[in-house]
Amino acid sequence: MTKSAIARLIQGDKLNNKQLCNTFGCSPQGGMRKSNSTNSLVIVSNHIKSIYDDRWDIDTLHYTGMGTTGDQSLNFLQNKTLSNCKTNGISVHLFEVFRDKEYTYTGEVILVDTPYTEQQPDQNGNLRQVYIFPLQLNSKFHSVLAEDKLHVYKVKQKKAKRLSIEELAKRASQSTRKISCSQQTTTIYDRNVWVVEYTKRLANGICQLCHLPAPFNNLKGEPYLETHHIIWLSRNGIDTPENTVALCPNCHKKMHVLDLPNDVALLTNRANNF
Repeated sequence: MTKSAIARLIQGDKLNNKQLCNTFGCSPQGGMRKSNSTNSLVIVSNHIKSIYDDRWDIDTLHYTGMGTTGDQSLNFLQNKTLSNCKTNGISVHLFEVFRDKEYTYTGEVILVDTPYTEQQPDQNGNLRQVYIFPLQLNSKFHSVLAEDKLHVYKVKQKKAKRLSIEELAKRASQSTRKISCSQQTTTIYDRNVWVVEYTKRLANGICQLCHLPAPFNNLKGEPYLETHHIIWLSRNGIDTPENTVALCPNCHKKMHVLDLPNDVALLTNRANNF
């Protein structure tokens, strides 16, 4: 619970709630947590469980203030702390939640413009006035792991499927704002170009799963197929001809969505019997 512990944090560090509280000496609850012992304010943008509509515009986070029902006030608790952070000497540190109970350190932020109001639903679904705080990272760079972003989307996708058509229509009608936009960091695997070309050459324009001709030719007049690793590289698969097949776009997408055992077995057999 020292400022040196805070200073050792780097963007992307993942903490559990106990670690966060021990580092900042703050409360274990809430989206805005002030600590007198470290003279800091921890703010949490929870992308999994939150009624608040926080959003990034490249390097600026438009962060929704404190208060779950009724109109919000700039004089309410930590809304006041955050609105006065330029003059009160409080350091503001942002964490984002992409996975339940996991807090990703985004960095120290500053208020870069006057808080403004907009309409958002409260925890009862009623529209109310909230305050939005435009915040920027001191580092000037916001980056999110692609797998974290995908996880959030999948969680919300499952939630959307459980809603009634009426509730979906209501939420869709409220989503008229500018879309959230931020930089993403992803793991890129350097594939062996010789394996890619060899696999496509052996396939000779025929998808190795559906056994149909490529659906179209590329601009060079070549049958368009995509290479696929039967055991994915992200699952420690190897980049060899025995683990690589050429698929039409439809079958390639099918393997990444379903990855059915029977299809895996079929592709393994075909890859090893060319």
